[in-house]
Amino acid sequence: MKKSKIIRVLCTAVCLAACVCAAGAAETPESDILREIKERGVLRVGTAGDYQPMSYLDPETKRYVGFDAELAEDLAAEMGIGIEYVKTSWPTLMEDTLAGKFDLAVCGITVTEARKEQALMSDGYLENGKTVLCRAEDAEKYTSLEAINKPEVRVMENPGGLNEKFARENLPEATLIIHEANQEIPGLVAAGEADVMITEIMEAGFYTGEDPRLAAPLIHEPFTNGQLGFLMPKGNEALLEYVNAFLEREKENGRLEELAEKYIYRNSEEAREDAA
Repeated sequence: MKKSKIIRVLCTAVCLAACVCAAGAAETPESDILREIKERGVLRVGTAGDYQPMSYLDPETKRYVGFDAELAEDLAAEMGIGIEYVKTSWPTLMEDTLAGKFDLAVCGITVTEARKEQALMSDGYLENGKTVLCRAEDAEKYTSLEAINKPEVRVMENPGGLNEKFARENLPEATLIIHEANQEIPGLVAAGEADVMITEIMEAGFYTGEDPRLAAPLIHEPFTNGQLGFLMPKGNEALLEYVNAFLEREKENGRLEELAEKYIYRNSEEAREDAA
């Protein structure tokens, strides 16, 4: 082999080796995230714990229950580790996520462009949308934003989430009442302490099935349409890829449909018929 050809071959080999090393170096930080979680032995999951039927801290058992709670436990089990829930709140959800207080958050979190600008969001795993929860006797009364957007209509929301944001942006004339405990609001509406709660279709379906005093007249015609997803800080791209693959498997094996039937549609005959 001529000397010039040998030099070209050696240069090519060196370049290829350098590219492989560079690629490996670029992947190392992401790979380290998954390795760190598995070595720790627990997946840290942020949740507000106030959102039935998605993720709710049962005051009696002190356990988190719901669609998202089981989904997160499925994820941890697939990774071969345990789960550790970390309490967050809707007003501090993004702040806590970016601060790295947990590996990911899942508690009925809507995928939005604003959230994706600040953090990472997984592929959507459940359809959602803003709708109305009101007393059954008022079901024919509150069937549009125009009907709700009046000073005499009391709209109650928990602070810091997209429900409050939607109410402020779309119902400026209504009387907005902020109540800290999200899980208490449906009961307060039923008891006449407020007239309307703007919430997601799955929460509306759950509570109308639990309490016959409540109705969701627009459950099949929500004001918005979107998807729920996992939230995690940027830099966790390897975890994001793992979660997206996990969600695809959960969809293909029927687990997502099973959880939806267990926690959402079984509570409302109307919602179940619509889902069929």
